[in-house]
Amino acid sequence: MCHGATGDGFADSFPPLAKSDWLAVNRDGSIAAVVAGLNREIVVNGRTYRGQMPPVIIDDDEVASVLTFVLNSWGNPGGEVTAEEVRKVRFTTPFKTFAELKAAGDYRPLPPAPPGFTIREVVRLADFGVRLAGDGRGGPLYVLGQAGGVWRVDPASGNLRQILWPRDFPGMKPGEFQTLGMVLDPEGRLWITTNQRVPTRPHETNEVAIYRTARRSAEGDPVDPRLWLQTGYPWGNAHFNHGISDLRFGPDGFLYVSSGSRTDGGEEGKVAHFAKIGETAITAALWRLDPRSEAPRIEVVARGIRNAYSFAWDGVGNLFTVSNGPDAHAPEEMDHVIPPGPGEEPRHHGFPYQMGDTPAGTKWYPHTPAAPSGARFVLPVRNIGPAGLMHGKPTATFNAHSSPAGLLWLGAEWPESVRHGFLMGRLGSFLPGPGPDEEHGFDVLHLRLERRADGGWDARTTTFLSQLGRPIDVFLGAPGVLHVLEYTRPTDLRGKAGWLPGRILELSVRR
Repeated sequence: MCHGATGDGFADSFPPLAKSDWLAVNRDGSIAAVVAGLNREIVVNGRTYRGQMPPVIIDDDEVASVLTFVLNSWGNPGGEVTAEEVRKVRFTTPFKTFAELKAAGDYRPLPPAPPGFTIREVVRLADFGVRLAGDGRGGPLYVLGQAGGVWRVDPASGNLRQILWPRDFPGMKPGEFQTLGMVLDPEGRLWITTNQRVPTRPHETNEVAIYRTARRSAEGDPVDPRLWLQTGYPWGNAHFNHGISDLRFGPDGFLYVSSGSRTDGGEEGKVAHFAKIGETAITAALWRLDPRSEAPRIEVVARGIRNAYSFAWDGVGNLFTVSNGPDAHAPEEMDHVIPPGPGEEPRHHGFPYQMGDTPAGTKWYPHTPAAPSGARFVLPVRNIGPAGLMHGKPTATFNAHSSPAGLLWLGAEWPESVRHGFLMGRLGSFLPGPGPDEEHGFDVLHLRLERRADGGWDARTTTFLSQLGRPIDVFLGAPGVLHVLEYTRPTDLRGKAGWLPGRILELSVRR
C-alpha cells in the first residue's frame, strides 16, 4: 500500500524499497522498522523521508520471509534474513516479543455511545473490510474486503459467512487486484467496483470494471458476479492510483461512480514504466451510468475531485462527495456536485489546480500545474466547526490527512440531535499533520449543512463517535440502527500498534 508493488515508493512520503541504499546498510534497522515501526527521519537514495510506518503484526518467521524477499527483489543485493535475527532485534524494541506486539494490536474497548444511542460489537472480521451493503431494512449485511472477498453477516447473531472470493470475478488476470465499492440494488443484486494493475508496456494500465451479481445462492445470497463495464487508463505515476471506488444509485435512477485521481497533485511522474501524464478524461471525476444498459456509456458529471471515497444525497436531492487530499497539508474536501444539464460541461472542483479554498494560483507543490486560462472552480463546503477544523479556523473542509471515508444521510425519522444531517467516518492520519505530532480522524463526524446567500455551503460539524479503529464506512442497517465498519484496530497512531482486520459496530436509537 505504501511502498508499491514494484517497490518504487513515493517521493517525500514513502521511501523506495527498490535499489535502496538504506536497506543495504541498515539490516537491523530494516528489521526494526517492520517489527516496531519507524517514525524518524531517514535518507534513502539521497532523498529525505519523514513519514510514519506502523509496526506490522506478523511473527518472526514471516518478518524474515518478507525481508528476504525484499533483499532479493527490485535490484537489491540479495541475502537472507533469519527468524533468529528478527527475534534478537525485536527484543531491543518496545514490543520485545511478537506476543507483546499482538496484544498491543488487540481490539480496543467499545467507545462511549452518543447520547440517545446504545452501542455493541456485531462481529470481528477475518479480512480488511472496506464497504458495507444491505437493504437498509434489517436484512443481512454484506462486507466487501479490499481484495475481492465478500462476506454475509447476520446482524443479530454476528454469524459470518464468505459468499464471494476473488476467483469468482471472471476475466481477472494474475497480479494486483483491488475492490473498493459495493452497493445492493432493489432487485437484490450486488454491484462491485474493481481495479487491476496490468503490466502492459510501454506503460502499465489500471483496468477498472464494475461487476453485477447474476443469481442467488441456495441460501439466498447474491452470487455469480458478471462483468458489466470495463475500461482503463494509464496506471498512476507511482504510489497514487486511487482507482474507482464508491458507487451508488441516485434519486434519478442512474448509477454514480467515483473515479479517483492517478496523481497526488498533478505531477507527471518520473518512472519509465508509468505514463508521464497528469489526469485523464475519466480520472479525478464522478461518473454517471445507466444501470438498465447492457453497453453502458460513461458520462462525467463532475471534474476536479481528487479521490471521493464516498458520496451521498441529502433529503432533497443535493449530492455531496467527501475526498481525501494530497500529501501536502491541504484540507480534505466536501464538495457539492450539480450534474450538468443537456449540452452543459460538468463543473470543475479544482483538483489539481486548486485545493480547499486557498487563493487561485496557490502552488501546493513546485509541480502544481497552472490552471487553464479562464477556468472557474467550485469551492468546497466550508466547515465552521467546532469539529474537523484546521488550526481552529473555518476550513474547506476538514483537517489535512484525516481521510474522509463513508458518508450517510439521516432524515427526519432520526433523533433531533442527528436528523437532517450527514454522518461521515474518518479513517485517520497516515501522515503527520502540519503541526508537531498532529493527527486527526479515527472518528465519525456529524455535519448539518446550511446554504449561504452566495450559493455556497457551510457545515456545522460535531463529533458523533470517537476512539474508533479507522472507521471506513457508515451504513443504515435498519430503521433506527447504524453500523460502523472499522478497517483495523488501533484508535490512533500513538499506540504504535500494527495492522489486523477490524470489526463491525452497531448503534441503536435508545427507545
